[in-house]
Amino acid sequence: MGYRYDNGVLLHGPSGCGKTTLAHAVAGSVGASFIPISATSIVSGTSGESEKNIRDLFDEAIRVAPCLLFIDEIDAIAGKRDSANKGMESRIVSEIMNGMDRIKQNTDLGKNVVVLAATNRPEALDQSIRRRFGTEIDMGMPNEAAREQILRSLSRDLSLADDVNFKELAKLTPGYVGSDLQYVVKAAVSESFRGSLDDLLTKAGSLRDPTELSDASPAQREWLLLEDHRQASWGESRITADQFKTAISRVQPASKREGFSTIPDTTWSHVGALSDVRKKLEMSIIGPIKDPELFTKVGIKPAAGILLWGPPGCGKTLVAKAVANESKANFISIKGPELLNKYVGESERAVRQLFARAKSSAPCILFFDEMDALVPKRDDSLSDASARVVNTLLTELDGVGDRSGIYVIGATNRPDIIDEAIRRPGRLGTSIYVGLPSAEDRVDILKTLYRNTIGMARGQTAANIAELEKVAMDMRCTGFSGADLGNLMQAAAQACLERAYLHQQQAQGSSGMDGIEVDPVIEIGDWEVALKEVKPSVKDIGVYEDIR
Repeated sequence: MGYRYDNGVLLHGPSGCGKTTLAHAVAGSVGASFIPISATSIVSGTSGESEKNIRDLFDEAIRVAPCLLFIDEIDAIAGKRDSANKGMESRIVSEIMNGMDRIKQNTDLGKNVVVLAATNRPEALDQSIRRRFGTEIDMGMPNEAAREQILRSLSRDLSLADDVNFKELAKLTPGYVGSDLQYVVKAAVSESFRGSLDDLLTKAGSLRDPTELSDASPAQREWLLLEDHRQASWGESRITADQFKTAISRVQPASKREGFSTIPDTTWSHVGALSDVRKKLEMSIIGPIKDPELFTKVGIKPAAGILLWGPPGCGKTLVAKAVANESKANFISIKGPELLNKYVGESERAVRQLFARAKSSAPCILFFDEMDALVPKRDDSLSDASARVVNTLLTELDGVGDRSGIYVIGATNRPDIIDEAIRRPGRLGTSIYVGLPSAEDRVDILKTLYRNTIGMARGQTAANIAELEKVAMDMRCTGFSGADLGNLMQAAAQACLERAYLHQQQAQGSSGMDGIEVDPVIEIGDWEVALKEVKPSVKDIGVYEDIR
């Protein structure tokens, strides 16, 4: 009894992950005949011509067997027949199925034909076509180890400096697929010659007879110099780690160009106080991302999810962005109501797509702002549509599929109305209270706000620091959140500007603001004006303390 080989293999994964390259590599390694074809080249405008092209293609594969037939972007011609707009599309699908059936009938162990197809939309394929591909290989996004191997492979023929660390470069390229990394290597090569090109041309020019250069035209002279450069100095340039890092900053991965995710610019230097919250997040998220081997050795599993809750304006969103920046993980921010759609099934589909996007950009931090709007308590008052959204989100958070590299942070100021199932271990099991800052915390927050706004250009002096400490300790600042303190500084800056304008107008005897140049400095009187205007925005702090 002879063993029948599987004649259909389907490669699927995101664009640029290497499906076509893998197919060509397989064909080169097995030594069989190789027929590569783009799916769209089969389609013809004449009725019946497309079906004939498919028949001829499979006949040719059977004739030259053993053969590897590769159909790229097969979803373009083998979509679901129930949603086909034209009869021709259904006929093409039927013809492909007949061709694959003929291959199985005409194939034996000595004369084998394998159909290899590639697509980045496997869910769009007709189920009958997909059934005939007995083997499906999910290429997926390359993880850190895979990116390191890809970079090594792409750079194997290059002259590299000793400081190039591919493991470090792999950490800096989350969300990059093979084609993105290829662009990185090309950009690094270009960067290695950019700065030293003039010096190399000058050095090459000394190798040629000056008379020959003087008699040549400008274009010929440049060509001669470049030719000397290639002969004399091409092998001397070595690509350094800094040039690789510059190339990475210039190459944007496809996932980000499609609007998937980015690494935020907010750092811990933008966050005042919240030291306790920072320590918990560093152990829960930043540590497992930056040093996973250490946590694995100790047996610590990364937190599945974290819920930040507390009064509004206390820095929950700011902390989440700083965590993503510190860990160099991609960051996707979702406002709760953004996923809701009035059409049945669309909200659930949006949740599934969101986690698929996060997986393609791993390591990735999903930040759900206003979580109470997305996951309210399921009771009799909740509509069926909202309950389905809650169920879908709970299922995704359970990690039925592979959720490695995806970290979920939720934020809310109404934890009492969130469904209890979301807060169990394995989902958002870790709750961190982000409350109102104390007097010492207000000093730190004001200093941070001043340093990141006015202090960037002017610098902090001892007098400024003393004023900030005095204002932060003022009893009128009791109950101020971080957002209130930011509003207070804006009001003080506006009072300072108005005072400076008024002083300049009186000195010049002019009216209006045209032509007036000022260099304002916030004084204690400006802070007094701001304290009279700005009031605490959190009125019911007792409610949060009771919940806590």
